[in-house]
Amino acid sequence: MKKRLKHPPAIAILLAIAIAASAENRDVPAAGSTATFAQMKSLAGEWKAVQEDVTVTETYKLTANGTALMAETRPANAPSMITMFTVDGDRLMATHYCVAGNQPHLVAASPGDLHKGVAFTLDRVTGMKTADDWHNTGITITLDDSNHMTQTWTYLYKGKSGTTVFHYTRARTAEGR
Repeated sequence: MKKRLKHPPAIAILLAIAIAASAENRDVPAAGSTATFAQMKSLAGEWKAVQEDVTVTETYKLTANGTALMAETRPANAPSMITMFTVDGDRLMATHYCVAGNQPHLVAASPGDLHKGVAFTLDRVTGMKTADDWHNTGITITLDDSNHMTQTWTYLYKGKSGTTVFHYTRARTAEGR
């Protein structure tokens, strides 16, 4: 004779609740990264800077149902680059698709106030042919006010590090103003 569990529906319900709670907790990002990403959404629109006499246009656009912020950087007369910003739990992630053919994956482990500066540091880089290849190692984005932004990029090339600073002015918002 087979033994039957006395309360199989109750066990199934408890198991379903435990699985749902586990999945729900995995999908809820930490408050800091979510708050910082919400601030970053305000960058949507077009920005302009001049770097070494070259006009640089940077356009921010929300995509993926508002879960990713795409920045397209277009130096005049040069190919464009893309940087994708997303939330990953308690961290903000930035993947930069560079004209150098590599993809630095950057992390803001302690995202804070965009007005004070959000610093992303190198987690790993893909697409490099040699260790001496030029690649970005970090970016700090500071929203100086609603119409001015500073980006400080760090890089490594043949073992030497450097910094490039961009001072952007908002050209128009995502709504075209």
